Amino acid sequence: MENTKMQPDLVQNESVYDIEKELQAFDESKAGVKGLVDAGIVKIPPFFVVPESEVSCQPSPADFQIPVIDLKGIHEDDARRRKIVDQIRNASETWGFFQVVNHGISKDVMEGMIEGVKRFHEEKNKVKKEYYTRDTKKKVTYTSNSLLYKAKAANWRDTLYFRIAPDDPDPEEYPAVCRQFFVLNSLPHFLPQEIAIKYSASIRRLGDTLLELLSEALGLKPNHLTEFGCAKGLNIMCHYYPACPEPNRTLGSSPHNDPDFFTILLQDHIGGLQVFHQDHWVDVSPIAGAFVVNIVIVLKQLISNGKFKSSEHRVLANLIGPRISVTSFFAIYDRICGPIKELTSDENPPLYKEVLLKDYIIQYRWKERDGGISILDRFRLLEIQSLLNLPSRQPEGIYISISIGVAIKHCLHICLLHLQTCGWIPPLPELYLSHVSKTVECFHEI
Repeated sequence: MENTKMQPDLVQNESVYDIEKELQAFDESKAGVKGLVDAGIVKIPPFFVVPESEVSCQPSPADFQIPVIDLKGIHEDDARRRKIVDQIRNASETWGFFQVVNHGISKDVMEGMIEGVKRFHEEKNKVKKEYYTRDTKKKVTYTSNSLLYKAKAANWRDTLYFRIAPDDPDPEEYPAVCRQFFVLNSLPHFLPQEIAIKYSASIRRLGDTLLELLSEALGLKPNHLTEFGCAKGLNIMCHYYPACPEPNRTLGSSPHNDPDFFTILLQDHIGGLQVFHQDHWVDVSPIAGAFVVNIVIVLKQLISNGKFKSSEHRVLANLIGPRISVTSFFAIYDRICGPIKELTSDENPPLYKEVLLKDYIIQYRWKERDGGISILDRFRLLEIQSLLNLPSRQPEGIYISISIGVAIKHCLHICLLHLQTCGWIPPLPELYLSHVSKTVECFHEI
């Protein structure tokens, strides 16, 4: 129980509980959630607690099952490929999630990655501390809760983070336990291969294949999304969810949408991932040898112009653990994103303006909702017409004035959001919205 002496002190009488002090103590321990478990706590610290209503859920209907798609034969049989594309299109439009099997990545690589992640998180704390940081410029980091000081409640998990592409980390930047390939089909032994590097190369190949199929599902050429830049960036997050003494009072991951193009998830046998579908939380049951594919919010709205669906998802805490998952996020953050021109027309106009993905991520990370308006809705084009009661067609001069107004609106929003985040001004949503509305009205009168 190394370096965890302070951990039991985190559970105190809530009447004298200083959350800022305890968050700082938790962070500075660099022991993560696993440090709490190793200390033998039986009651979780208050900064992990969420309302009971956010944890509990009714069982979903028996016929609610995440689609499972067999990729076997996609390169050899044209008829088979068309069938798979149809399955992916249907899953992307109705669920936003599906699982794939026969994807070409070996069992040894998948199980080796899971074991490598588990071994890192179960290393002595003095080893893990070398990687513990909130500096997102580093390519290999370990931390617990990236939004620890901003989230309403912390999540019951720790994370090892690899920033793989476009600039790969040097091999020596990887933790030692992840530079070895672990074989599970016999007595455990190590081979001189680098597990994280081998896994990331395999997942990039699968990502390229899925982008081809998703392009065809949108009615585009197979290389369209690849050329768009959807596979240029790759970040891999390796989550460790320790067993939780009070799983009914916290979450492994809060409900969210991922802010990238698409995600490929490898999960172990424990389970806990749920997708929100038709007002129900639906279990994504682990399937041996399968990956979970998530059509995330940027691909769904900004690129497909609303054709694909993006679903909220979460991870439950569990008395049993640890749960291990490896999530691969495909995106390039200096890319300007907007609806693909081939998917828009006079009958199907663009729903969103073009936006630098990095700007979208900044707003997503710091505040998911403000004044009842989702971050994605701030980039809507049709929203502006509705707010100003404009018909769908306007003279060119009006469009120019609206564009300028919208630009100023978003600049004001970002500036005020930053000032509030730094604590330099109190929350002023009504005043802010009032000024923004007046700004847009002024440009409407030009």
